[in-house]
Amino acid sequence: MSGNLKGLLPLRDVIARYGLSANKSLGQNFLLDGQLLDRIARVPGDLADATVYEVGPGPGGLTRALLNAGAHVVAVERDDRCLPALAELNEASGGRLRVLSADAMKIDERGEAGDGAHIVSNLPYNVGTALFVRWMTLDAWLPWWRSLTLMFQREVADRIVARPGSEAYGRLSVLAQWRTTATIAMTVHRSAFVPPPKVMSAVVHVVPAVQPSGVSMQTIETLTAAAFGQRRKMLRQSLKGVPGAVEALPVAGIDPQRRAETVSVEEFIALGRLLDAR
Repeated sequence: MSGNLKGLLPLRDVIARYGLSANKSLGQNFLLDGQLLDRIARVPGDLADATVYEVGPGPGGLTRALLNAGAHVVAVERDDRCLPALAELNEASGGRLRVLSADAMKIDERGEAGDGAHIVSNLPYNVGTALFVRWMTLDAWLPWWRSLTLMFQREVADRIVARPGSEAYGRLSVLAQWRTTATIAMTVHRSAFVPPPKVMSAVVHVVPAVQPSGVSMQTIETLTAAAFGQRRKMLRQSLKGVPGAVEALPVAGIDPQRRAETVSVEEFIALGRLLDAR
């Protein structure tokens, strides 16, 4: 099934009609390239009759692509200026778009989108990382969402998929990778946006995996916060504030003189298991 949107003006004309401009304070950068937006909408797979949760649709460029792919979209938009353009999209889609005028950081996402929704967003830069961490640190796992397809600044995307020993590897890498599969689906040149941001962007695709047994989210969070909070220090120093962690390092086969950026996701899991087993 395709969305068959009809009678819509080109996105540039919609932006001009409603006098929309990207709001820097809201972290907005509009994507207008229809072919690129369709490529992003294809990353999660077949969206026909699927529910998609979108944060920060703006004038609705990505929203159009998702509706064209046959999805039912629940979109959260904080900028009231964009609501008339999104209302037109809802009408053209036959009611497959529901727009919530709200702050994405304060919304009951699961209650609004339901279990099994895909999250697909060109995330506002000022809340993108915070939202991603929120979706990564749910206690209940497997999570309510089926997949994440998210546009980030390239630097953030690199951190999410980074491997141990690289400059980008850090807390975000471990939080993302210890119970999901995270990949960069595509890179996006800054010139694709209006206005062009100062940096390149990338689309990250994340699929949940089974959580390793014997270790909790809270313990992984505690370990990574301590270890990477002082990443230039040896683990015997940076983990001093975590009860039992320094003593558990050699038991987990980790040299206390190593630094956090050399410790693999699997080693953090092994260390967490020892702490949770105490």
